[in-house]
Amino acid sequence: MPRIFVPLLVALALSGCASMQSSDTFLGVITPYRLEVVQGNVITREQAAAVKPGMTRVQVRDILGSPLLTDVFHSDRWDYIFTIRRQGAQPQRRSLVARFNGDLLATIEAPELPSESEFVASITTAKLSSKPPVLALTEEQRKALPVPARPEPSVEAAPAGPVRSYPPLEAR
Repeated sequence: MPRIFVPLLVALALSGCASMQSSDTFLGVITPYRLEVVQGNVITREQAAAVKPGMTRVQVRDILGSPLLTDVFHSDRWDYIFTIRRQGAQPQRRSLVARFNGDLLATIEAPELPSESEFVASITTAKLSSKPPVLALTEEQRKALPVPARPEPSVEAAPAGPVRSYPPLEAR
């Protein structure tokens, strides 16, 4: 009996490990922590629209940030690559290529980029409630608040702790 039971148990355990690799949960209950990996510069539609042919390298760097890849053999090409892998959101990869003619931008090649609000919405994993929180009190709620006590006029009181005399910091 043990000769059959042990190999059967091992086979069952190994088949469970194989199913764990493709799943985000363990036994449908426990979600393991996955490291959030962000690489490169976030490039949005608004940033790409601000970059125009004829701009200098410094101006392009000011708007888009430093390129992720600059190649010695292709000095007139800057590659901006952005990847993000976040638990609960779809992995994303975007790239943008800026080509220069000397020190001036010649062309910019980019796929359809999201706007800033679209990008934030695509990586947000928090469950948003449909009802926004109330941030102001109504007039009835204000009237229901207790009236704060008026402070007593303060009289100069002597220090509560010991009074210390320190020597001067600089010689006179």
